[in-house]
Amino acid sequence: MLSQKLLEALNAQVNAEFWSAYLYLSMSVDAAAKGYKGVANWFAVQFREEQDHAQILMNYILSRGAEVRLAPIAEVRTSWGSPLEMFRDTLEHEREVTAMINNLCRIAADDRDFASSNMLVWFVDEQVEEEESAKDQIDALEQVEDNKLGIYMIDKELAARTYAQAAPLAGKA
Repeated sequence: MLSQKLLEALNAQVNAEFWSAYLYLSMSVDAAAKGYKGVANWFAVQFREEQDHAQILMNYILSRGAEVRLAPIAEVRTSWGSPLEMFRDTLEHEREVTAMINNLCRIAADDRDFASSNMLVWFVDEQVEEEESAKDQIDALEQVEDNKLGIYMIDKELAARTYAQAAPLAGKA
């Protein structure tokens, strides 16, 4: 059984994951509108991954006999000056999500809820990957700075990113 504190934090994380999805969808649309098809693709994949994260959390809450409470999604920014600005905002946002996941881990540990602690390990690992991925794109874009050919090449590379369903959802309906 989930404690009330952990349940509330998990439901808040569900909302945060959907907000993240909405943010990345907004970035994808903005990038596409500005002709950055690869950047748009990268963020479209990110959008789907964030939806997966929310679904994993909802499935877990339900599996513990608790209630999922969906909340309204707050408005997100809709325009960025450059792909570099998008990825910098992404890294800052992912660091905030990491702090939220760490808080969930603290609550589960305080509750001695080992099942929740075990489930959250996947999210801890995922956040390391999320931050590293954003940082890699920042590093690449900073290396080419305002070089249009360099940005074009990075955009082409980002177009190759494909969506892969999150591992905890594999095989689930």
